[in-house]
Amino acid sequence: MFAISLGDEAAELRPLEPWQAEEFLAHMDRGREFIGEFIALAAAATDLDSARAFLHSYAEKQAADGGRIYGIWLDGTLVGGVLFRVFDAALEYCEVGCWLEPAAVGKGLVTRAVRLLIDWAVVERGIHRVEWMAASGNTASVNVAKRLGMTREGVLRDAFPYRGVRHDMEVWSVLAPEWRELRSR
Repeated sequence: MFAISLGDEAAELRPLEPWQAEEFLAHMDRGREFIGEFIALAAAATDLDSARAFLHSYAEKQAADGGRIYGIWLDGTLVGGVLFRVFDAALEYCEVGCWLEPAAVGKGLVTRAVRLLIDWAVVERGIHRVEWMAASGNTASVNVAKRLGMTREGVLRDAFPYRGVRHDMEVWSVLAPEWRELRSR
């Protein structure tokens, strides 16, 4: 297994796999309310079986080259993650996403981790378009897209029904030539 430093010795990015279901569930339990404010991930892992099934679904996506999931560990504890929710090498397109528990907020971990994912997708895999979707009310997620240099393409009004409310979803993206330019600075 590999681990990539996220800028200091205490934070690293690693694959998140089905055998880590107990650790993933404990992480979800610590951050469920916060994580679940805007994303359904918290509801997807409510017990050991569902946590394992969720991670297994990403193992299957990775085997089919259709998605990947990585955990963010801080001081040896799983505190969040990033993923390719969608990955389509043939269409040269992917969608990245993230989540964090409250203890990890404000440390720049997601921004650094997503930079690594975008670098890999663009440089190694030839992805041309990287998308980021965020509920308009999820200012933390919108701010990550801004920090990454993505362009806000528009808003899908009332596009995502969640917890009895229809949320506007913002579409952000960065294209490979833009990413290379941003990274060269």
